[in-house]
Amino acid sequence: MATIEKTKVKTSIKEAVAINNEIVLFNDDVNTFDHVIETLIRVCEHTNEQAEQCALLVHYKGKCTVKTGSLDDLKPQCSSLLEAGLSAEIV
Repeated sequence: MATIEKTKVKTSIKEAVAINNEIVLFNDDVNTFDHVIETLIRVCEHTNEQAEQCALLVHYKGKCTVKTGSLDDLKPQCSSLLEAGLSAEIV
């Protein structure tokens, strides 16, 4: 009979909260699919497939989480999305 080891993982509250931020991209009637896809690839380092899926979700659902991470990492990315004319916010 095999022995099962239990491992406890310690995560500080600061670490758990730090990765709990998201950039949410919202639908608009201005930007083309190509522009949204190209911007997600450039700014959020998405693959082409990820960017296409996010663009479709935004179009049909109205919004999509496009990136998660620490607030410090997400702020410049969200700013870049806004500068590109997309509608996004960190939640």
